[in-house]
Amino acid sequence: MNPVPPEVAGAPPRADLRFLLRSPWHFLALGCASGLSPVAPGTAGSLFGWVTYLGLQSVLAAWAWPPLLLLGFVGGVWICGLTARALGLHDPSPVVWDEIVAMWLVLWVAQRAVEAMGSGASLPWEMQLAAFALFRLFDAVKRGPVGWVDRKVGGGLGIMLDDLVAALLALLALGAGSFLLVCIELELHGIRLVM
Repeated sequence: MNPVPPEVAGAPPRADLRFLLRSPWHFLALGCASGLSPVAPGTAGSLFGWVTYLGLQSVLAAWAWPPLLLLGFVGGVWICGLTARALGLHDPSPVVWDEIVAMWLVLWVAQRAVEAMGSGASLPWEMQLAAFALFRLFDAVKRGPVGWVDRKVGGGLGIMLDDLVAALLALLALGAGSFLLVCIELELHGIRLVM
């Protein structure tokens, strides 16, 4: 006896190439196929976010980032919710638009912080790597406020919001780590901070 294909049996579709190409919203939600990675799709989506940030940074004016991030978040609530419902899951791992927008936010804020310190330089690759690693840690572990949002807030808002919280925690950790490194560097040079 031949088994009934899942789509015929009424089961939700699988996140695959056919599903990805079915709608431009699914294409975006699945991170332009980065979410179809068989291993760690969230990490693949975050890497895609990092790469696209670098590309967008070279062509977008500084003023364009806040509207882009806001549009990415608000639009993400809708496209991630739509795609999650189509897949029949709460927060499907192939849906990585949330990771992409969160990586854009983390890298953009870190870049603004570096510029505000007066160096005027681009964000060092070591700091970009640290931002990526910290965001992935907070997003994957889902402890504290990230886990709370993941459990308590549903739909597309929940999908986007838990990554926003992970991004904010990554930025706090990155800032604290940078401050600690500056303090250590000053101490090594015999300079003490007066607080």
